[in-house]
Amino acid sequence: MWWAALLSPPDESTPTTDVQQRLSTWALQFTPRVARLEESVVMEVAASTRLFGGRRALRDRVVLESAELGCTGLAWAQNSLAALCLARAGQENANNRQLAPLLSALPLDVLTATRKHATTLSHIGCKTLGDLRRLPRGGVNHRFGAPLLVSLDQAYGDIPVAHEWLVAADDFHARLELMARVELAPALLAGAHILLLQLCGWLTARHSGVTAITFGWAHDTMRAKHVEATDSLTIRTAKPTRNVDHLEKLLAEHLAHVKLQAPGGEVMLSATEVVRLEQHSASFLPDVVNRGESRALLRERIAARIGPENVQRPILCEDYRTEWTQHWLPLDRQPPKRKAAPPPFPAPTCVLDTPLPLTVRARRPHFHGPLKLLMGPHLVEGGWWHRVGDAAHQHHRHVRRDYWLAHSPQGGFLWVFKERGQAQDQWYLHGSFS
Repeated sequence: MWWAALLSPPDESTPTTDVQQRLSTWALQFTPRVARLEESVVMEVAASTRLFGGRRALRDRVVLESAELGCTGLAWAQNSLAALCLARAGQENANNRQLAPLLSALPLDVLTATRKHATTLSHIGCKTLGDLRRLPRGGVNHRFGAPLLVSLDQAYGDIPVAHEWLVAADDFHARLELMARVELAPALLAGAHILLLQLCGWLTARHSGVTAITFGWAHDTMRAKHVEATDSLTIRTAKPTRNVDHLEKLLAEHLAHVKLQAPGGEVMLSATEVVRLEQHSASFLPDVVNRGESRALLRERIAARIGPENVQRPILCEDYRTEWTQHWLPLDRQPPKRKAAPPPFPAPTCVLDTPLPLTVRARRPHFHGPLKLLMGPHLVEGGWWHRVGDAAHQHHRHVRRDYWLAHSPQGGFLWVFKERGQAQDQWYLHGSFS
């Protein structure tokens, strides 16, 4: 697991809860596993690295945008509490180095549970987390209590940390107090950029875009009597979007024609019209197919690269024997003109090369538990014409089987059979259904 901890500002000039709210809403675009941990926002992004272009690209984007949102410290680690400790110590650990040596060198105050025992720990010579970890656990538990050991073990990854995951709100409304009063409307863009980052993070988490946003600002309290407390403008887009640059440029064009009636000290942003965006499923085929290249041309290029005999396609055959119903032919070989009729019984999607003998108890086949026979028997007989081997050691592939559609509590729907004419019931697993 790869965790990031984003620290909120420690000073009182900017409320910590406001910055946490901005960071947590923005972070939901990267992963649904976002939580607040003391003065920080933590997120697990291990499963998101490929989606955002790899670990380095994701790290660079998080560093850049989180700083604009008010983040004062950032660190990466194998668990959330360790990431928080590293962030407090100012060690980013972007290379995800071995955790234990890094934590052991950190001062005690990076772990909240040690702060109320700081004086006592310093008197016994503990200056780092490594010093504390080397003390006898029984003595630490007796002198300082179990919560200190639990917190220490969580930081080192010996026991997990439980979190309450945050969920994106149903609607978006955000406010931001500016660093100074502004008298020109275009100067409001500095605050608008922060709110737009937060908005687009929320939209990504909701898999949506906006066709209209409302941007507002609050006038200074020392305004004229005829001036309203707030003012706003609504911006519409031709199609749904969640692109920060596009929305910011559009807002800049509108603010260029606005004249503030009084200095502004606070800005607001709301998502007025939200539209769910259609998600395009990823393709296993190269991007050139999505840009219009035909699949026939793609197959020809692949065949030219690795050889036509290595590019094959499935062909249905006029044979009801399960292992011979489908053949694979090279791409350049023409299939028979007569199409095979579908079998009159269910056809498994996955067929074993060699049928698997099943355990039989009380005349009932078992596969991860007793099988429930749903449909059958379906008699399949034939293959006397199918001979393999050389002239001296020929044998035919004649089969005479009763097939059943069965269900296993653990294995799902299965394709099983038993041979006719055998002295005892011997069942085999031949395929499964996905």
